[in-house]
Formats: sequence, structure tokens, C-alpha cells
Amino acid sequence: MLIVLLALCAALLAFTYAGYPLLMAWRARRAPAPAVQPEWLPSVSAVLVAHGQPQQLAAKVANLLALDYPPERFRLRIACDGCDRRDAAMARRLAGPRVTVRCFAARRGKSACLGDLLREVDEEVVLFCDVRQRIAPDALRRLLQQLADPEVGAVSGELMLERGDGSGGGDGYWRYEKWIRRNESASGSVPGVTGALYVARRALLPAVPAGLILDDVWIPLQIAARGARIGFAAEALAWDTLAGAAHEDSRKRRTLAGNFQLLALDPGLLLPWRHPLGWRLWGHKWLRLAAPWLLLLAFAVSAVLARRGGLWAWPFLAQCAFYAAAALGALRPRGRLLCLAATFVRLNLCAARAPFDFARDPQRSHLWAGAETATRRPT
Repeated sequence: MLIVLLALCAALLAFTYAGYPLLMAWRARRAPAPAVQPEWLPSVSAVLVAHGQPQQLAAKVANLLALDYPPERFRLRIACDGCDRRDAAMARRLAGPRVTVRCFAARRGKSACLGDLLREVDEEVVLFCDVRQRIAPDALRRLLQQLADPEVGAVSGELMLERGDGSGGGDGYWRYEKWIRRNESASGSVPGVTGALYVARRALLPAVPAGLILDDVWIPLQIAARGARIGFAAEALAWDTLAGAAHEDSRKRRTLAGNFQLLALDPGLLLPWRHPLGWRLWGHKWLRLAAPWLLLLAFAVSAVLARRGGLWAWPFLAQCAFYAAAALGALRPRGRLLCLAATFVRLNLCAARAPFDFARDPQRSHLWAGAETATRRPT
């Protein structure tokens, strides 16, 4: 029984981190090349929610108004969430013929403000973005190239990470994540988008409930449930700055807690046949939530088996060596393999803490403590 249990843990972990990504890569290679769509210039409304970031907000508005897109077909709607008089006054100075600003004195969270903004939109397409990230001038056109396909309901852009000095950067995990998303898009649909940059057809948008942590997962899942595809445009770029490890861990735990919130809102998402992207949700998200507990169980079972000696000691020793390498990579981040091991363990520690984070305060877990400047990237 212990051997079967260990083999089951190993198989599930292998499928989570290697099997599912390789399956998506195989399906992407077999998928037909997408048809080239004619240039499409629909009316677009960008929606943006800010909290306590007047300087960043001004820079973001300038960035959006400078996008390479016909000005008469583009407008911007801003909601300032929980802003004091000073921030509200600074935000209102940004209003203009193409910019609408709404200020809310009470802090309600991003999804509640999004719900208000979306009810006012009458343009064909909605561009979703966050305050912090800088968007490439041609990003909107790149997104619309895919959205021009009538079968596509939403398209995510690609988030590029920079170091604080402006040089290109990024971690191995994020490159691995983007590779999976490219293959998911090529083979069908991506079960989530980058909140920093994506577009969706207004006609397919669901009502956005207040209190959501992951509106950028809830919205595309509801669009996919209506039969539309969710695409990924690797050429549509937004840039963000790499944060420190502590900040990234807080962001990651909040994002993972959001997955538990989604399951609490709709437990049926656990049934892979109930949603068009159900199997992809299991491969890309739900098994990752189970991964830290599978790792813990595998370690405990292999420790018991190691007492038999001989070959049975090797699985336990291999895990000990891996966790020692991860600890060394965390203490002295030198060498790619050591850093990857440390990142893997750190992310799984975040996943282990996420359900407790959500259970501790489910009514306020959607409020990002400190600022909404934290980058949200798919898990």
C-alpha cells in the first residue's frame, strides 16, 4: 500500500509539472494554423481601477492615451477605489473628452468597481489593465488581431518582467508559465488571463460579483462557458518590475487564495466535465493546489519505506538532497538549478498557506493590503 501511495503521488506530481505542459505542447503542434484575420478596429473602452496611486495613475493614463489606435474609437474609464479628497482631486484632473473618472470614498475592492464601470460601457470591446504596468504602443492592435476571430471571446497579452534598473529580467517559473499558456492558446483556450493586459467582447462579459480576488480568472471562465475561446497573444506586451521575494510571496499567496475562493463560489468547477475548460483547470490549477500536500505525503511515505534499506532508501535520499539544494538556493541564490529548486519549494509553501489565508478572512481577502500595485500573474 505504501508503494502504491508513493507511486500515485509521484505520478500526479509528474503530470502536474511535466505531463500536462507536454500534453499541451503536443496538442499545439497538431492544431491547425490559425487563419489570418483582417485588421479590425472596433470601438474600445479601457477600464482601470486604482487605489492610492495618483502619480502612477497619471503615468498610466498617458500610456493608454498614447496607444497606437484611432483616438475616436478609444476611451478610458477609471474608478478610484477608497480615495481621499487629495487623491480624488488629482484623479479628476485626468478627466477629459476620452477619459471618465469615478471616485469612491469607501474602499470596496477592484471587482466591485469593475462591475460599476462595465455597466457603463457601450463599446464593442473592453480592454482590462492595471495601474502599474507599462503597455506597448501596439499591444491593443495585437490583441485585436486574435479577437477578430468570431470564435474568440477574450485574449490575454504577455507580461514581461524587468529588474529595478530597467534591464530585462524574469524568473524561470514565469517563462515556464508563459510557455504553457502559449501552447494552451494554440491548442484551444487558456484557463485564465493576465490582469495587466487583456481584451474581451463586451457582449460576452458576465456580471462581476463584488469581493472577487481573481476577476481575471472569473471573467474568462464565464466567457468560455458561453462557448468562446480564450486566446493568448505573445506579441501584445506589458512590462512590470520584479519585486522582492517577500512581496512576490504575498502576491502569490493572494492569487492562490483566489483559486480557493473560485471553488467556494462554484464548487462545480472541480468537475472536469462540467466546464468547457474543466480538464485544463485540473491540469493547470487544481493539481497545483494539491501539489504541496502530495509532496508532503511522498516525503512521509518514502521516509517509512527507507527504513527497509536497500533501494527503498533512494527515493527518500533524493528528496532530502533536493530540499537541501532548495535551502541552499534560498540562502545563496547562485546557480540556475539551485534557484529553480528554491523557487519550486517557495511556490509550494505559498500554495500550502493559501487555503488558510482565505479561510482566515474570506470577506476581506479580495482587498490587496498596501496597494493594488502588486502584479497579478496566472498561477
